[in-house]
Amino acid sequence: MRLKDCHNFHDFRRMAQQRLPGPIFNYIDGAADDEVTYRRNTAGFEECDLVPNVLRGMAEVDMSVTVMGQKLAMPVYCSPTALQRLFHHQGERAVAGAAAKYGTMFGVSSLGTVSLEEVRRISSSPQVYQFYFHRDRGLNRAMMQRAREAGVEVMMLTVDSIAGGNRERDKRTGFAIPFKLNLAGMLQFAVKPAWALNYFSHESFKLPQLDAHVDMGGGTMSISRYFNEMLDPSMNWDDVAEMVRLWSGQFCLKGIMSVEDARRAVDIGCTGIVLSNHGGRQLDGSRSGFDQLAEIVDAVGDRIDVMMDGGVQRGSHVLKALSLGAKAVGVGRYYLFPLAAAGEPGVERALGLMRMEIERGMKLMGAKSVGELSRTNLRFR
Repeated sequence: MRLKDCHNFHDFRRMAQQRLPGPIFNYIDGAADDEVTYRRNTAGFEECDLVPNVLRGMAEVDMSVTVMGQKLAMPVYCSPTALQRLFHHQGERAVAGAAAKYGTMFGVSSLGTVSLEEVRRISSSPQVYQFYFHRDRGLNRAMMQRAREAGVEVMMLTVDSIAGGNRERDKRTGFAIPFKLNLAGMLQFAVKPAWALNYFSHESFKLPQLDAHVDMGGGTMSISRYFNEMLDPSMNWDDVAEMVRLWSGQFCLKGIMSVEDARRAVDIGCTGIVLSNHGGRQLDGSRSGFDQLAEIVDAVGDRIDVMMDGGVQRGSHVLKALSLGAKAVGVGRYYLFPLAAAGEPGVERALGLMRMEIERGMKLMGAKSVGELSRTNLRFR
């Protein structure tokens, strides 16, 4: 399968599955427990229909948006995701380059594999830094200061990961960082030697945002131990309010799902929230961001920028979220599979296809700008 044969999310997923060893593919593809929420994230869009308007003179459309003070050329951004150089040696470099080409925002994770500073040099597009709340408050402050010095525009705190989700696909293969594969997992690596050649012929795997604080490379600290031992499950609203004050800029909470929490985010001075269930990888059985969107936009949408992610695979999904009041929509697996399949050209193709789908969809909907999309364009079954 070649990149030019990929025309949608499912094509990229198949191409990534052909190229990645099973344990790594399933790390991207998998979710928690029975993966009910993972499936629901996309299924929710299918229960909502678009109602187009015609004869509107649609020669040109403007799909730009402004979210958390950042001007984006398209209403889709690349959500921060971990361990990207495990999927392709370019990792975050590829995502930053592709985001720059399409003028959109991208995120770098605390568990990212390229440094904030290097990624900032690659792209002048708006950059998000996603981080976790540590027991060590000094470490939290140091990470925020580093992000400020690197030129990060938006701080994004993940709030739905005080415990790791039960990802049974990873347990079956023994997937972990550092690798602790069982026999079945090792055999799946053996039948995909091209991945190993790619991985071992480039610079060693590292987590530069954490290198000064956590020894991952020597095997003394695994990703699971990082979550269980270094992150603070006692994090509360007062802790976050202090961080918002310290950052004193665009501050977003990722993982908000209830109206009550959305209102509290407004009260402590956040400028954005992302309705997210972590791609179905945390609490299985939770609502999808799309299902919660209207309720939360109605409650706080006039006081804070509301975004959503989870299950987005088509431009039509984006149009539905925007019509409900989302300011922008995040994607994760949508760009991770093409990254794994083809590096930066893959991410570029995926974002290019998404941009074309949104532009075509807006023309067919009769919306010359994102602001013209509204709930009058939707019907729920």
